[in-house]
Amino acid sequence: MNDFILPQASLFLGIIPALILLYISLKEYEGYYKDKTVFLTFVIGIILGFVAAFVQSFTIAGVIIYIILLAFFDQLLKTIVLNIGRFQKKGETTIYGLTLGLGFGSAFTPFLIIAVSSLITSDIYVLSLIAIGSLGIILFHGGTGAYIGYGIYAGKLTKFLLTAIIVQLPFNLLLGLAIIYSKPETLNEQIGFVAGLVIYGVIVFWYVLKKIMPRILSQSQIKKRSKKEVEVK
Repeated sequence: MNDFILPQASLFLGIIPALILLYISLKEYEGYYKDKTVFLTFVIGIILGFVAAFVQSFTIAGVIIYIILLAFFDQLLKTIVLNIGRFQKKGETTIYGLTLGLGFGSAFTPFLIIAVSSLITSDIYVLSLIAIGSLGIILFHGGTGAYIGYGIYAGKLTKFLLTAIIVQLPFNLLLGLAIIYSKPETLNEQIGFVAGLVIYGVIVFWYVLKKIMPRILSQSQIKKRSKKEVEVK
């Protein structure tokens, strides 16, 4: 694969899709977040994602270690950022968790390019496969980031963090197998595992976007209604 493809692919197959997803996801939440904080958490997510992907590149040989320990590592990195004092028990923490997670997931793209570059000699084919797999990773980490953010807002961090870790175990298995089977003779298996990543990521992201995030709208409205009632009295 040509050397110049790596930085270009990192941009178009990682960050750009994450930004598009971010724009679509936040349409209904205008006024519930600060643009500056959204940008900052997205950038921090990219940095943390690079750290996580770098660590992952050293542990991929040990599948069990990869599946379990990296699930803890990935979600704890997000939690460390989201659990700071200024984000405690605030509805917008859910949104910042989403932006952090999307940035986090987008950073894995260049590492995927390196991991499967031996799959086939066609650059177009490799980049197409990477684009599909990257989308699943971005969706998954965006969803779990928002999920942990909501847990912090609701005062149930331990429960939501542990759930996110458990949910990541099957995802890590799929990702690990996709990388292990990145060989020309196991092309069908590779495609199957990549498809699994996308389906899994879509399910997690859809659940959080439709079932978890709307709670901050309804609960925020309840608080505003209660405040008005107190003022009237």
